Order: sequence, then structure tokens, then C-alpha cells
Amino acid sequence: MNAWRFAVAAVACLLVSGCLVTFKDPIPANEAAPIPLLGDWERQDEWGERQFLAISRAGSNVYKARTWVDSEDNLKSVEEYGFTVAHHGRRWYISAGLPKRLGANFAIAGFELTAGNELVIYNLDVERILQDMQSGTLQGQPVETPEGEGVLVSSSLDQVFRYLDDQANADVFVEVARYQRSSGQ
Repeated sequence: MNAWRFAVAAVACLLVSGCLVTFKDPIPANEAAPIPLLGDWERQDEWGERQFLAISRAGSNVYKARTWVDSEDNLKSVEEYGFTVAHHGRRWYISAGLPKRLGANFAIAGFELTAGNELVIYNLDVERILQDMQSGTLQGQPVETPEGEGVLVSSSLDQVFRYLDDQANADVFVEVARYQRSSGQ
């Protein structure tokens, strides 16, 4: 699995579809993540592979996500990403830096911790963001990445959060991953 696909989708860089919404600025490290986010998570992906996610503190309001797939050589599949979080309105957001090949900007995704002890990751819908850029709601530009069409949003984070927190824009979020608390590897 490509590293960028899990990074955004899995709390560090949470992307899955080849289409990517990126931002010029990261979420500042002003807020602590909810304690239940920390720890070990797992899921089975669309291809039947078990994926693991370990989330821990990396500093003051900065976190680290380690990901890997259950394979014969787990060490080769280990990826590590730093990220920050923010809570706005009724949603939690995560921000992670992207590699140069994807523009070296930042991805923002949503996440929730359910009553059923699941971690659900939401990506932003590129087509919907493009439509809202064309209407003037957000500023930015389309970009091409090696993985497909993407969008670079240049609006300020305050404007982006007002947009994302608006219930009228709830359909901009697309579920990309659902993790269960890990029972151990």
C-alpha cells in the first residue's frame, strides 16, 4: 500500500483514493488529542490485509502514528508520520505533512472515536472542494500528483474550519478507514 494512502487516512496522513486535498498551512500544535485516540488500532482493508496503527505522543500536542500491514516482512511496511489535531465545532481534525512527491504541503482529515470503541477516519472529497472553489467559497487550485488529481487549498485555516464546521458541508467528508482497538499482534 502506498505510504501516502495511509498517512492521511490513518490519522497521520489519511488519504485513500488517489485524489488528495492539501493545504498550505498545518493545524498548529495548540490542542491536545483526546486520550482515547492514543494506543493501538487495527483493521482489515479492502484487499483483506490486516493493517495496524499505533498512535503515541511525540511532544507537546504533537503526535506520531506508526502504520504497518500484517505481512511476512512487517519491518518493510512500517511508516511513521507526525501530526497535530484540532477540535472545531463537533468535529476533530488531524493535520500531517506530506512528502515532496505529493507537494510537501499538509493534509487535513476528520476523525471520530465512536461509542463502539472504533476510530473512524474521514477524507475530504476532492470534487466537492473543487466545486466550492469554483463558487468562491474556498480559494485554491487544482494540482496533479503522481497518484491523481488533487486540490491545493490556499484559504486561511480559520476560513477552512468555518467551512468544514458548517453542517451544510457535512457531505464533504468521506469515510476512508474504520479501526477497532487492537487486541495485540
